[in-house]
Amino acid sequence: MITKEDCFNQLRDVIDAVLSTVDENGNPQSRIIDIMHIEDEKIYFLTGRGKDVYREIINHPKVSYLSLKDNKSIRISGEAYQLDDQKYWIDLMFDENKFLNNVYPGESRYILEPFCIENAEMEFFDLTQKPIFRKTFTLGNAKITPKGFVIGDNCVACGICKGVCPQNVPVEGEKYCIPQENCLHCGRCFEKCPMQNIERL
Repeated sequence: MITKEDCFNQLRDVIDAVLSTVDENGNPQSRIIDIMHIEDEKIYFLTGRGKDVYREIINHPKVSYLSLKDNKSIRISGEAYQLDDQKYWIDLMFDENKFLNNVYPGESRYILEPFCIENAEMEFFDLTQKPIFRKTFTLGNAKITPKGFVIGDNCVACGICKGVCPQNVPVEGEKYCIPQENCLHCGRCFEKCPMQNIERL
């Protein structure tokens, strides 16, 4: 069973991740920005004050991080904020990520600003098994946003949902149910239910 700590270990092992932001025109922007440090279930990273991504985070702090390794993804969605004691955090992240010294040698490192994501949802998604497996964790005070589909109380147990599901996930019974940890969220069952008894969360 995947744990929150397993996800943190994968994030630090991969390091390279895609950070998505929103620009001043409301357009999505994505870049590779390494995850530099994880501590107390908080995600830390750096970016330069002259970069567009810096302004985007300042103006629209909601961000999303996506990391992928061996067809197992981790997505973190939350708000990023600037850290006080900037020199401490910059030096700490440079100590942990030695390659940064080649990119920003000497005092040039202090053009960077340290950011933290504290309250966020973190979803693990594994495509290597069948049925697929997903699990969502919370960081800080975040709440899990329900996603996927559920079968309503008027189910007639016809089994069509199970037959059309790419992962064959719905569980048979007097009333079928969809194990949320195995749902692809594709909506095929929702579209094919003859009773229109499946609801989107």
